[in-house]
Amino acid sequence: MTQQAFVDVAAHSDFPIQNLPYGVFSESPTGHRRIGVALGEWVVDLAVLEANGFLSIQAGESYFNQPTLNKFIESGQHNWRKIRQELQSLLSADNPTLRDNDSLRAQAFFAQAEVHMHLPVHIPGYTDFYSSKEHATNVGCMFRDPKNALLPNWSELPVGYNGRASSVVVSGTPVVRPSGQIKLPNAERPIFSACRKLDFELETGFIVGKPNKLGEPISIENAWEHIFGMVLFNDWSARDIQQWEYVPLGPFNAKTFASSISPWIVTMEALEPFKTRTPVQEPRPLAYLREEQVDNSYDIHLSVELKAAQSEQSDVICQTNFKYMYWSMAQQLTHHTVSGCNVQVGDLMGSGTISGPTPDSYGSLLELTWNTSKPLTLANGQQRGFLEDGDTLIMKGYCEKDGLRIGFGEVSGTVLPAVQFNFATDEVQDAAHETV
Repeated sequence: MTQQAFVDVAAHSDFPIQNLPYGVFSESPTGHRRIGVALGEWVVDLAVLEANGFLSIQAGESYFNQPTLNKFIESGQHNWRKIRQELQSLLSADNPTLRDNDSLRAQAFFAQAEVHMHLPVHIPGYTDFYSSKEHATNVGCMFRDPKNALLPNWSELPVGYNGRASSVVVSGTPVVRPSGQIKLPNAERPIFSACRKLDFELETGFIVGKPNKLGEPISIENAWEHIFGMVLFNDWSARDIQQWEYVPLGPFNAKTFASSISPWIVTMEALEPFKTRTPVQEPRPLAYLREEQVDNSYDIHLSVELKAAQSEQSDVICQTNFKYMYWSMAQQLTHHTVSGCNVQVGDLMGSGTISGPTPDSYGSLLELTWNTSKPLTLANGQQRGFLEDGDTLIMKGYCEKDGLRIGFGEVSGTVLPAVQFNFATDEVQDAAHETV
Protein backbone atom coordinates (compact mmCIF):
# COMPACT_ATOMS: atom_id res chain seq x y z
CA MET A 1 0.00 0.00 0.00
CA THR A 2 1.27 3.49 -0.89
CA GLN A 3 2.43 5.45 2.13
CA GLN A 4 0.06 8.24 3.16
CA ALA A 5 0.58 11.33 5.29
CA PHE A 6 -1.60 12.08 8.34
CA VAL A 7 -2.68 15.39 6.75
CA ASP A 8 -4.86 15.52 3.67
CA VAL A 9 -2.90 15.81 0.43
CA ALA A 10 -4.85 16.40 -2.79
CA ALA A 11 -4.57 13.68 -5.40
CA HIS A 12 -2.83 15.97 -7.90
CA SER A 13 -0.66 17.80 -5.39
CA ASP A 14 3.00 18.28 -6.31
CA PHE A 15 3.97 17.54 -2.73
CA PRO A 16 2.93 14.10 -1.42
CA ILE A 17 4.85 12.40 1.39
CA GLN A 18 6.99 10.69 -1.27
CA ASN A 19 8.37 14.09 -2.31
CA LEU A 20 9.12 16.33 0.71
CA PRO A 21 11.22 18.95 -1.13
CA TYR A 22 13.32 21.33 0.94
CA GLY A 23 12.96 25.11 1.07
CA VAL A 24 13.60 28.14 3.27
CA PHE A 25 10.66 30.15 4.62
CA SER A 26 9.67 32.85 7.07
CA GLU A 27 6.38 34.14 8.43
CA SER A 28 7.00 37.68 7.13
CA PRO A 29 9.24 39.07 4.39
CA THR A 30 11.93 40.07 6.88
CA GLY A 31 11.14 37.42 9.48
CA HIS A 32 13.28 34.62 10.86
CA ARG A 33 14.29 32.19 8.12
CA ARG A 34 14.47 28.47 8.66
CA ILE A 35 14.18 25.24 6.70
CA GLY A 36 10.97 23.41 5.92
CA VAL A 37 9.61 20.74 3.63
CA ALA A 38 6.47 20.96 1.52
CA LEU A 39 3.66 18.51 2.27
CA GLY A 40 0.43 19.10 0.39
CA GLU A 41 -0.60 22.69 1.09
CA TRP A 42 1.61 22.86 4.17
CA VAL A 43 5.16 23.77 5.11
CA VAL A 44 6.55 21.59 7.88
CA ASP A 45 9.01 23.54 10.05
CA LEU A 46 12.08 21.33 10.47
CA ALA A 47 13.63 23.74 12.97
CA VAL A 48 10.71 23.08 15.33
CA LEU A 49 11.01 19.32 14.88
CA GLU A 50 14.76 19.49 15.46
CA ALA A 51 14.32 21.59 18.61
CA ASN A 52 11.90 18.97 19.96
CA GLY A 53 14.39 16.12 19.65
CA PHE A 54 13.68 14.86 16.15
CA LEU A 55 15.93 14.89 13.04
CA SER A 56 19.18 14.84 15.00
CA ILE A 57 22.37 14.83 12.92
CA GLN A 58 25.05 15.89 15.40
CA ALA A 59 24.59 16.58 19.11
CA GLY A 60 24.60 20.26 19.93
CA GLU A 61 24.41 21.34 16.29
CA SER A 62 21.41 22.86 14.53
CA TYR A 63 21.05 22.08 10.84
CA PHE A 64 17.51 23.32 10.21
CA ASN A 65 17.32 26.57 12.17
CA GLN A 66 19.35 28.04 9.33
CA PRO A 67 18.76 30.72 6.65
CA THR A 68 19.97 28.37 3.89
CA LEU A 69 20.22 24.63 3.27
CA ASN A 70 23.99 24.68 2.82
CA LYS A 71 24.91 23.33 6.27
CA PHE A 72 22.47 20.45 5.97
CA ILE A 73 23.61 19.63 2.44
CA GLU A 74 27.24 19.71 3.56
CA SER A 75 26.46 17.06 6.19
CA GLY A 76 26.50 14.49 3.42
CA GLN A 77 24.45 12.01 1.46
CA HIS A 78 24.06 9.66 4.43
CA ASN A 79 22.21 12.39 6.33
CA TRP A 80 20.12 13.36 3.28
CA ARG A 81 18.75 9.83 3.26
CA LYS A 82 18.48 9.55 7.04
CA ILE A 83 16.46 12.77 7.45
CA ARG A 84 14.20 11.89 4.52
CA GLN A 85 13.39 8.49 6.07
CA GLU A 86 12.80 10.01 9.51
CA LEU A 87 10.48 12.65 8.05
CA GLN A 88 8.46 10.13 6.06
CA SER A 89 8.06 8.04 9.19
CA LEU A 90 7.16 11.00 11.40
CA LEU A 91 4.61 12.37 8.91
CA SER A 92 3.05 8.99 8.15
CA ALA A 93 -0.60 8.36 8.89
CA ASP A 94 0.45 5.25 10.83
CA ASN A 95 2.73 7.11 13.24
CA PRO A 96 0.96 8.77 16.22
CA THR A 97 4.06 10.65 17.49
CA LEU A 98 3.36 13.90 15.63
CA ARG A 99 -0.12 13.01 14.38
CA ASP A 100 -1.60 12.98 17.88
CA ASN A 101 0.49 15.80 19.36
CA ASP A 102 -1.79 18.80 18.72
CA SER A 103 0.54 21.30 20.38
CA LEU A 104 3.61 20.31 18.36
CA ARG A 105 1.62 20.14 15.14
CA ALA A 106 0.37 23.69 15.70
CA GLN A 107 3.98 24.86 16.05
CA ALA A 108 5.36 22.93 13.09
CA PHE A 109 2.71 23.31 10.36
CA PHE A 110 2.25 26.50 8.32
CA ALA A 111 0.00 27.06 5.33
CA GLN A 112 2.13 27.58 2.22
CA ALA A 113 -0.14 30.44 1.14
CA GLU A 114 0.69 32.35 4.33
CA VAL A 115 4.50 32.15 4.40
CA HIS A 116 7.25 33.83 2.43
CA MET A 117 9.74 31.72 0.50
CA HIS A 118 13.40 32.62 0.04
CA LEU A 119 16.38 31.40 -1.94
CA PRO A 120 16.83 27.89 -0.55
CA VAL A 121 20.63 27.87 -0.77
CA HIS A 122 23.56 30.22 -0.77
CA ILE A 123 24.82 29.91 -4.35
CA PRO A 124 28.61 30.37 -4.54
CA GLY A 125 28.70 29.82 -8.30
CA TYR A 126 26.35 29.42 -11.23
CA THR A 127 26.98 27.69 -14.56
CA ASP A 128 24.57 27.43 -17.48
CA PHE A 129 24.75 24.66 -20.04
CA TYR A 130 23.41 24.39 -23.59
CA SER A 131 22.36 20.75 -23.68
CA SER A 132 19.15 20.54 -25.70
CA LYS A 133 19.92 19.39 -29.23
CA GLU A 134 16.56 20.68 -30.45
CA HIS A 135 17.18 24.14 -28.98
CA ALA A 136 20.74 24.36 -30.27
CA THR A 137 19.58 23.25 -33.71
CA ASN A 138 16.77 25.80 -33.81
CA VAL A 139 19.09 28.65 -32.85
CA GLY A 140 21.70 27.46 -35.35
CA CYS A 141 19.12 27.36 -38.11
CA MET A 142 17.94 30.87 -37.25
CA PHE A 143 21.30 32.59 -37.05
CA ARG A 144 23.68 30.36 -38.99
CA ASP A 145 23.49 27.81 -41.78
CA PRO A 146 20.48 25.45 -41.38
CA LYS A 147 22.57 22.70 -43.00
CA ASN A 148 25.24 23.12 -40.33
CA ALA A 149 23.14 24.27 -37.39
CA LEU A 150 25.28 22.60 -34.72
CA LEU A 151 28.88 23.67 -34.27
CA PRO A 152 31.39 20.78 -34.44
CA ASN A 153 32.01 20.72 -30.67
CA TRP A 154 28.35 20.54 -29.63
CA SER A 155 28.01 16.75 -30.02
CA GLU A 156 31.37 16.13 -28.34
CA LEU A 157 30.97 17.98 -25.04
CA PRO A 158 28.36 19.69 -22.83
CA VAL A 159 28.74 23.32 -23.91
CA GLY A 160 28.35 25.82 -21.06
CA TYR A 161 29.43 29.16 -19.63
CA ASN A 162 29.99 30.58 -16.16
CA GLY A 163 27.09 32.83 -15.21
CA ARG A 164 26.41 35.32 -12.44
CA ALA A 165 25.34 33.82 -9.09
CA SER A 166 24.56 37.20 -7.48
CA SER A 167 21.51 37.78 -9.70
CA VAL A 168 19.84 34.42 -9.10
CA VAL A 169 16.49 35.22 -7.44
CA VAL A 170 13.66 33.18 -5.96
CA SER A 171 10.31 32.73 -7.66
CA GLY A 172 8.02 35.75 -7.37
CA THR A 173 10.83 38.30 -7.55
CA PRO A 174 10.02 40.94 -10.21
CA VAL A 175 12.47 41.24 -13.11
CA VAL A 176 13.46 44.69 -14.34
CA ARG A 177 13.83 44.92 -18.11
CA PRO A 178 17.58 45.25 -18.77
CA SER A 179 19.29 47.93 -20.83
CA GLY A 180 22.46 47.78 -22.85
CA GLN A 181 24.02 48.09 -26.26
CA ILE A 182 21.90 47.00 -29.22
CA LYS A 183 23.04 46.91 -32.84
CA LEU A 184 20.07 47.63 -35.07
CA PRO A 185 19.98 46.20 -38.61
CA ASN A 186 21.93 48.31 -41.10
CA ALA A 187 23.12 50.71 -38.38
CA GLU A 188 26.81 51.55 -38.38
CA ARG A 189 27.15 51.70 -34.58
CA PRO A 190 25.15 50.33 -31.62
CA ILE A 191 22.70 52.35 -29.57
CA PHE A 192 22.01 52.27 -25.84
CA SER A 193 18.46 51.13 -25.23
CA ALA A 194 16.16 49.07 -23.10
CA CYS A 195 16.00 45.48 -24.30
CA ARG A 196 13.46 45.08 -27.09
CA LYS A 197 13.62 41.29 -27.25
CA LEU A 198 13.22 40.10 -23.67
CA ASP A 199 12.82 36.33 -23.48
CA PHE A 200 12.52 33.44 -21.07
CA GLU A 201 14.42 30.17 -21.15
CA LEU A 202 12.69 27.10 -19.77
CA GLU A 203 15.31 25.19 -17.79
CA THR A 204 15.88 23.06 -14.77
CA GLY A 205 18.87 23.36 -12.49
CA PHE A 206 20.67 21.02 -10.15
CA ILE A 207 22.27 21.91 -6.82
CA VAL A 208 25.75 20.62 -6.07
CA GLY A 209 25.70 18.63 -2.83
CA LYS A 210 29.30 17.50 -2.52
CA PRO A 211 32.39 19.54 -3.43
CA ASN A 212 35.61 18.44 -5.07
CA LYS A 213 39.10 19.73 -4.46
CA LEU A 214 40.83 22.06 -6.88
CA GLY A 215 42.73 19.96 -9.41
CA GLU A 216 40.74 16.78 -8.69
CA PRO A 217 38.00 16.18 -11.29
CA ILE A 218 34.75 14.40 -10.48
CA SER A 219 34.60 11.12 -12.41
CA ILE A 220 31.53 10.12 -14.37
CA GLU A 221 31.20 7.08 -12.07
CA ASN A 222 30.88 9.32 -9.00
CA ALA A 223 29.10 12.35 -10.43
CA TRP A 224 25.59 11.48 -9.25
CA GLU A 225 26.82 11.38 -5.64
CA HIS A 226 27.61 15.09 -5.95
CA ILE A 227 24.06 16.18 -6.87
CA PHE A 228 21.63 17.06 -4.07
CA GLY A 229 18.47 17.90 -6.00
CA MET A 230 16.75 19.84 -8.77
CA VAL A 231 14.81 23.10 -9.20
CA LEU A 232 12.85 24.79 -11.97
CA PHE A 233 14.85 27.56 -13.57
CA ASN A 234 14.06 30.56 -15.80
CA ASP A 235 17.23 31.98 -17.30
CA TRP A 236 15.84 35.31 -18.53
CA SER A 237 17.56 36.47 -21.71
CA ALA A 238 17.92 39.77 -23.58
CA ARG A 239 18.18 38.47 -27.13
CA ASP A 240 19.07 41.75 -28.84
CA ILE A 241 21.77 42.60 -26.31
CA GLN A 242 23.06 39.05 -26.61
CA GLN A 243 23.21 39.07 -30.41
CA TRP A 244 25.55 42.07 -30.36
CA GLU A 245 27.79 41.12 -27.43
CA TYR A 246 28.20 37.35 -27.55
CA VAL A 247 30.99 37.19 -30.17
CA PRO A 248 33.71 36.29 -29.35
CA LEU A 249 33.33 35.30 -25.68
CA GLY A 250 29.63 34.50 -25.21
CA PRO A 251 26.74 35.96 -23.17
CA PHE A 252 27.44 38.75 -20.69
CA ASN A 253 24.92 41.49 -19.84
CA ALA A 254 22.24 39.66 -21.83
CA LYS A 255 22.16 37.03 -19.07
CA THR A 256 23.42 38.70 -15.89
CA PHE A 257 20.35 40.77 -14.96
CA ALA A 258 18.22 37.94 -13.46
CA SER A 259 17.79 34.18 -13.29
CA SER A 260 14.81 32.80 -11.34
CA ILE A 261 14.60 29.50 -9.46
CA SER A 262 11.71 27.72 -7.77
CA PRO A 263 11.77 27.80 -3.95
CA TRP A 264 11.59 24.02 -3.45
CA ILE A 265 14.53 21.68 -4.12
CA VAL A 266 13.29 18.23 -5.12
CA THR A 267 15.78 15.58 -4.04
CA MET A 268 17.25 13.04 -6.42
CA GLU A 269 15.88 10.29 -4.18
CA ALA A 270 12.33 11.57 -4.70
CA LEU A 271 12.90 11.53 -8.48
CA GLU A 272 14.26 7.97 -8.52
CA PRO A 273 11.03 6.31 -9.78
CA PHE A 274 11.03 8.54 -12.86
CA LYS A 275 14.43 7.71 -14.29
CA THR A 276 14.77 7.30 -18.02
CA ARG A 277 17.59 7.50 -20.52
CA THR A 278 19.03 10.33 -22.56
CA PRO A 279 18.71 10.21 -26.35
CA VAL A 280 21.31 8.17 -28.23
CA GLN A 281 24.57 10.10 -28.25
CA GLU A 282 26.30 10.04 -31.61
CA PRO A 283 29.25 10.10 -31.90
CA ARG A 284 29.95 8.03 -28.84
CA PRO A 285 31.29 10.38 -26.15
CA LEU A 286 34.95 10.30 -25.18
CA ALA A 287 35.73 7.82 -22.42
CA TYR A 288 35.55 10.32 -19.54
CA LEU A 289 31.92 11.15 -20.47
CA ARG A 290 30.64 7.60 -20.97
CA GLU A 291 28.03 6.54 -18.43
CA GLU A 292 27.57 2.92 -17.46
CA GLN A 293 24.25 3.85 -15.82
CA VAL A 294 21.61 3.27 -18.50
CA ASP A 295 18.85 5.38 -16.93
CA ASN A 296 20.69 8.69 -16.64
CA SER A 297 17.84 11.17 -17.17
CA TYR A 298 14.36 11.90 -15.81
CA ASP A 299 10.84 12.00 -17.23
CA ILE A 300 9.80 15.48 -16.07
CA HIS A 301 6.80 17.19 -17.71
CA LEU A 302 7.42 20.92 -18.09
CA SER A 303 5.18 23.81 -19.12
CA VAL A 304 5.27 27.58 -19.50
CA GLU A 305 2.36 29.97 -19.02
CA LEU A 306 2.24 33.65 -19.98
CA LYS A 307 -0.12 36.00 -18.16
CA ALA A 308 -0.45 39.46 -19.69
CA ALA A 309 -0.94 42.51 -17.47
CA GLN A 310 -4.60 42.98 -16.48
CA SER A 311 -5.43 39.60 -17.99
CA GLU A 312 -7.76 37.30 -16.06
CA GLN A 313 -6.02 34.14 -17.19
CA SER A 314 -2.69 32.77 -18.29
CA ASP A 315 -2.00 31.01 -21.59
CA VAL A 316 -0.01 27.78 -21.79
CA ILE A 317 2.52 28.54 -24.52
CA CYS A 318 4.91 25.61 -24.18
CA GLN A 319 4.81 21.97 -23.05
CA THR A 320 7.94 19.85 -23.15
CA ASN A 321 9.94 17.27 -21.18
CA PHE A 322 13.34 17.11 -19.51
CA LYS A 323 13.93 13.67 -21.06
CA TYR A 324 14.77 15.32 -24.40
CA MET A 325 18.03 16.67 -22.98
CA TYR A 326 21.02 15.31 -24.91
CA TRP A 327 23.64 15.61 -22.16
CA SER A 328 22.92 14.29 -18.65
CA MET A 329 23.53 16.14 -15.40
CA ALA A 330 26.35 13.72 -14.55
CA GLN A 331 28.04 14.43 -17.88
CA GLN A 332 27.65 18.17 -17.33
CA LEU A 333 29.23 17.99 -13.87
CA THR A 334 32.05 15.70 -14.97
CA HIS A 335 32.92 17.88 -17.94
CA HIS A 336 32.75 21.01 -15.75
CA THR A 337 35.42 19.60 -13.43
CA VAL A 338 37.59 17.64 -15.89
CA SER A 339 39.99 20.57 -16.10
CA GLY A 340 40.39 20.51 -12.31
CA CYS A 341 37.72 23.15 -11.62
CA ASN A 342 36.39 22.84 -8.07
CA VAL A 343 32.64 23.09 -7.41
CA GLN A 344 31.13 23.99 -4.06
CA VAL A 345 28.07 23.00 -2.08
CA GLY A 346 25.15 25.11 -3.27
CA ASP A 347 26.51 25.72 -6.76
CA LEU A 348 23.72 25.96 -9.33
CA MET A 349 24.03 24.22 -12.72
CA GLY A 350 21.44 25.25 -15.32
CA SER A 351 20.39 22.66 -17.88
CA GLY A 352 20.16 25.09 -20.77
CA THR A 353 16.90 25.77 -22.61
CA ILE A 354 14.77 22.62 -22.81
CA SER A 355 13.10 22.30 -26.20
CA GLY A 356 11.30 19.30 -27.63
CA PRO A 357 10.84 18.11 -31.22
CA THR A 358 7.60 19.98 -32.01
CA PRO A 359 6.94 23.73 -32.27
CA ASP A 360 4.69 23.75 -29.18
CA SER A 361 7.53 22.22 -27.13
CA TYR A 362 10.10 24.94 -27.79
CA GLY A 363 11.43 26.39 -24.53
CA SER A 364 11.84 30.07 -25.47
CA LEU A 365 9.95 32.80 -27.30
CA LEU A 366 12.87 33.09 -29.69
CA GLU A 367 11.91 29.64 -30.96
CA LEU A 368 8.15 29.74 -30.37
CA THR A 369 7.81 32.89 -32.50
CA TRP A 370 10.83 32.13 -34.68
CA ASN A 371 12.36 35.49 -33.75
CA THR A 372 8.99 37.33 -34.10
CA SER A 373 8.25 36.03 -37.60
CA LYS A 374 5.44 33.85 -36.20
CA PRO A 375 3.99 35.80 -33.24
CA LEU A 376 1.88 34.08 -30.60
CA THR A 377 -1.75 35.08 -30.20
CA LEU A 378 -2.97 34.99 -26.60
CA ALA A 379 -6.53 34.21 -25.49
CA ASN A 380 -7.17 37.92 -24.89
CA GLY A 381 -6.32 38.67 -28.53
CA GLN A 382 -2.93 40.22 -27.84
CA GLN A 383 0.12 39.03 -29.75
CA ARG A 384 3.63 38.41 -28.50
CA GLY A 385 6.95 38.21 -30.26
CA PHE A 386 8.87 38.77 -27.03
CA LEU A 387 7.86 39.74 -23.50
CA GLU A 388 6.18 43.05 -22.71
CA ASP A 389 6.23 45.03 -19.47
CA GLY A 390 3.67 43.61 -17.05
CA ASP A 391 3.85 40.09 -18.47
CA THR A 392 4.18 37.30 -15.91
CA LEU A 393 5.95 34.07 -16.81
CA ILE A 394 5.05 30.90 -14.89
CA MET A 395 6.95 27.63 -15.29
CA LYS A 396 5.71 24.36 -13.81
CA GLY A 397 7.07 20.83 -13.68
CA TYR A 398 6.09 17.41 -12.39
CA CYS A 399 6.72 13.68 -12.79
CA GLU A 400 3.85 11.17 -12.85
CA LYS A 401 3.86 7.37 -13.00
CA ASP A 402 1.71 4.56 -11.57
CA GLY A 403 -0.47 6.99 -9.64
CA LEU A 404 2.47 8.83 -8.04
CA ARG A 405 3.03 12.51 -8.79
CA ILE A 406 6.17 14.34 -7.72
CA GLY A 407 6.15 18.05 -8.55
CA PHE A 408 8.36 21.10 -8.35
CA GLY A 409 5.70 23.75 -7.76
CA GLU A 410 6.41 26.72 -9.96
CA VAL A 411 8.82 29.53 -10.73
CA SER A 412 7.30 32.85 -11.73
CA GLY A 413 8.38 36.42 -12.39
CA THR A 414 6.77 39.63 -13.64
CA VAL A 415 8.52 41.98 -16.05
CA LEU A 416 8.92 45.56 -14.79
CA PRO A 417 9.80 48.56 -16.99
CA ALA A 418 13.45 49.32 -17.60
CA VAL A 419 15.24 51.88 -15.45
CA GLN A 420 15.73 55.21 -17.23
CA PHE A 421 19.21 56.69 -17.05
CA ASN A 422 19.94 60.40 -17.07
CA PHE A 423 23.54 60.44 -18.23
CA ALA A 424 23.85 64.19 -17.90
CA THR A 425 23.39 64.05 -14.13
CA ASP A 426 24.26 60.39 -13.44
CA GLU A 427 20.80 60.02 -11.95
CA VAL A 428 18.71 56.90 -12.32
CA GLN A 429 14.93 57.08 -12.43
CA ASP A 430 12.38 54.30 -12.25
CA ALA A 431 10.83 54.77 -15.66
CA ALA A 432 10.73 52.81 -18.86
CA HIS A 433 12.93 53.36 -21.86
CA GLU A 434 11.11 53.61 -25.11
CA THR A 435 10.77 50.10 -26.52
CA VAL A 436 9.43 48.70 -29.71
